[in-house]
Amino acid sequence: MRLLVTGSAGQLGSHLVEEADRAGHAVVGVDLQQGADTTVLDLSDAEAVRSLLLAERPDAVVHAAAWTAVDDCELDPDRARRANVDATAVVVEAAALVDAHVVGVSTDYVFDGTKDGPYGEDDPPSPRSVYGTTKLAAERIVLGGGGTVARTSWLCSARGRNVVRTVLGALDAGAPLRFVDDQRGQPTFAGDLAGMLLLLARDRPGGVFHTTNAGPVTWYGFVQEILRADGRDPGLVVPIRTADLDPPRPAPRPANSVLSDRVWRRAGYPPARDFREPLAEVVAVLRHR
Repeated sequence: MRLLVTGSAGQLGSHLVEEADRAGHAVVGVDLQQGADTTVLDLSDAEAVRSLLLAERPDAVVHAAAWTAVDDCELDPDRARRANVDATAVVVEAAALVDAHVVGVSTDYVFDGTKDGPYGEDDPPSPRSVYGTTKLAAERIVLGGGGTVARTSWLCSARGRNVVRTVLGALDAGAPLRFVDDQRGQPTFAGDLAGMLLLLARDRPGGVFHTTNAGPVTWYGFVQEILRADGRDPGLVVPIRTADLDPPRPAPRPANSVLSDRVWRRAGYPPARDFREPLAEVVAVLRHR
């Protein structure tokens, strides 16, 4: 494939570029920030985006660029809309000029978290936050252009800001660990997710897929697994309730954001690994083992 990746300097985008290179695809990465194998491009500049797509003529675009700072989005909804909705519209319109299939990366935050069991791809979204609302609007733009939406959750890797790096840093600093035990979801590791997104870019299926690692867990339970992977006592983390967070978070979190991968499996794609496998790999990288 000829592939274009937006947000290529970020946690997920950098893994996408690496996985695409490894698989033998011709890949161009674009981001607001300069990075390895990255072309600087402002997705709000529709003319520049059109010019790049017409010059590169990719077969597929994996749109991983987004403003994912959930609490900041809540405090600045206009910026969130520009970054997550308007930029998506620009990418989808430009991709249509060259018949490039768009795979848009979305989030568990499109759900309100009140369902008892896992959310299926056909469950009606009901976001409670600005971030979730803007990502749902972006989903509709991608689907309206005939693209594919890949919802994911709790993204982690050895890069960027994520809970694995936060926990290991707190351990090294001797800081206390207190994590909520009333929010449940699925950790997803960027390297594994990148491989799933490349399959969707190749096959151009359209529609909505849930793309996470396997294994539902609370944040408290996830931190226990991080401690185990680092050879530490899981009892070092203390469970708390969301209501006990001090200060409280500006954006509401879904209490349940477990995503069913029924559509993924029915399409014949390989099952995702249990999150504990890539977690062990990431901790080993961060600890230089």
